[in-house]
Amino acid sequence: MKKGSNDGIRIIKQTKPNVCGGTDAYLEEYAPKEIKSDKMTFFQATSALGRPFPMPTGENAVEPLCYISAYALPCAQGSFLYFESASGYRGSRDAVGAWALVKEDIFPKLVELVRKYALAQSNGYHSQTHGLPENFGGSVEIEYESGEKIGFSNNQTPILRTEAAAEIAEIFTKAMNGEKIAMPDAASVQKISFEENRDNGGFMKAVLTIADDGTGRIERSSRYDGPTVYESVREVDAHTVAQIKENIVTSGIFAWSGLPESKYKFGRKKQMTFCFADGTLLAVDNERRLPARIGRGFFNIELELTTKS
Repeated sequence: MKKGSNDGIRIIKQTKPNVCGGTDAYLEEYAPKEIKSDKMTFFQATSALGRPFPMPTGENAVEPLCYISAYALPCAQGSFLYFESASGYRGSRDAVGAWALVKEDIFPKLVELVRKYALAQSNGYHSQTHGLPENFGGSVEIEYESGEKIGFSNNQTPILRTEAAAEIAEIFTKAMNGEKIAMPDAASVQKISFEENRDNGGFMKAVLTIADDGTGRIERSSRYDGPTVYESVREVDAHTVAQIKENIVTSGIFAWSGLPESKYKFGRKKQMTFCFADGTLLAVDNERRLPARIGRGFFNIELELTTKS
C-alpha cells in the first residue's frame, strides 16, 4: 500500500497510467469509526443487494428488492424523503422512486440504525472499478449536527447488509405511508414566472400564463452581454401545460422551499414563482439539496419556459 499525496489519505489501489479498466481505492484515515452525535441532519444510502429480500406484509408491502436508494433531509415540520427501489439493478425498467414530505421525524430511527449495523466502521473507504455499470454497488453519505460524517462507496459490490437494507426500506416505506404535510394543488397554478440574473448584467425572464382551457402563453425577455433586449411570445398547448404540472408533482417542487441549500452551486441562482388561483405565491430556487432523480425537475420546467420554440 502506498501513502497518498494528501495527509490522511491512504491509497490502497491505483490504476496505472494509460491502462484501461482496473480499480482505484483509497481510505480517509481521519474518518471516525464511532459517531457520538444523536442529531442527524442528512441521510443517503444507495446500494445494490446481493439477493432479493422480502418486504413487510400489509399496507407497507412491496415486491422483493435487489436495489434501494433512500434519501432524507429534516424540515421544519418533519422529514423530506425520497425512496427508490427495484427488483433488478439500478437502471432496470422496474425501478420506481417517489418523494414525500411527512410529519414524522424519522432521524432518531436512522441514528439507531447506523449504530445497530455499525455503518461507521466502513467510514472513509472508497473504491471505483472502471467499466462497471453506474451504481452497480452503492454509496452512503450521512451527516450530523456536530459536524461528524460517514461516507463510503464501492461500485463493484453491494455495500449494505441485506438486513440493514431491509430495515432502511421499512423505515422509509412506513413513514411515506404515514401522515404527510399538505402541499398546494398543482392543478390550481395559473402562472409560473422564471427569472435568472447573470453576472455580466444579462438576464432571462419568462412567464407562463395558463388559460381556463388548459392552454398557455409564454412571454420571454432576455439580454446577454449587450444592451439589446430580446422578446418573444409562444403559445403552448394543453398537453404541454399538463406535462409541466405533472413535473411539478413528481419532482416535489412545492416542497423544496423549506430545504437546505445545496453544497454545490450550479453557476447561477435561478428562481420560479408559482401563482395560484387564490392569489397566493410560492417562490422556489434551483439551489436546494436534493437527490438528482428529482432535482432535475426545476431544469425540465426551465427548459420548457426558456428554450423551446
